[in-house]
Amino acid sequence: MADISAMRAELLSLVKEKSYEQREVTLASGRKSDFYVDGKQTSLHPRGAYLAGRLFFELLREFGEVDAVGGPTLGADPLVTSIALVSSLEGRELPAFIVRKEPKGHGTRRWIEGRKNLPEKAKVVVVEDVVTTGGSGLVAVDRIEEEGFEVVGMMALVDREEGAREAIEERGLPFRALFTKSQVRG
Repeated sequence: MADISAMRAELLSLVKEKSYEQREVTLASGRKSDFYVDGKQTSLHPRGAYLAGRLFFELLREFGEVDAVGGPTLGADPLVTSIALVSSLEGRELPAFIVRKEPKGHGTRRWIEGRKNLPEKAKVVVVEDVVTTGGSGLVAVDRIEEEGFEVVGMMALVDREEGAREAIEERGLPFRALFTKSQVRG
């Protein structure tokens, strides 16, 4: 396996190239910002998907026993798929799941896609592409817990350093980010 620090440097370079934009934007939180980070541009890139999946898979060790990874659609979709794929390549099958913005309108009416792959009372880590205030991730935590699963932590590709870490940790959840705003803008 390649050196983790070299992989981090390569992924950070891709995030800067593919995902970072210096421009005025209104974020999902409603806040105004002078920069934007679209994590999907990196996580949907072939090399970016592999690197993110590999680095998140390594980061999962910091959360103890974990049965699955999931997160709010749409930002988490490619990331949790990459982590699941890397886990299979490493011989440690970790299923992925997606938390919908609204419950399914027909059939099961559930919030979670991929639920049948999760063991009952699974311990899960929530994954996000970019966090600002942590709001969407914490809503996903609520939905996951309502479904009977235990959230043991959260992680993100990029932490914008605007309160997400504090809000997540205030809920009693450990939080890890592969990169911070300072690193991406640096």
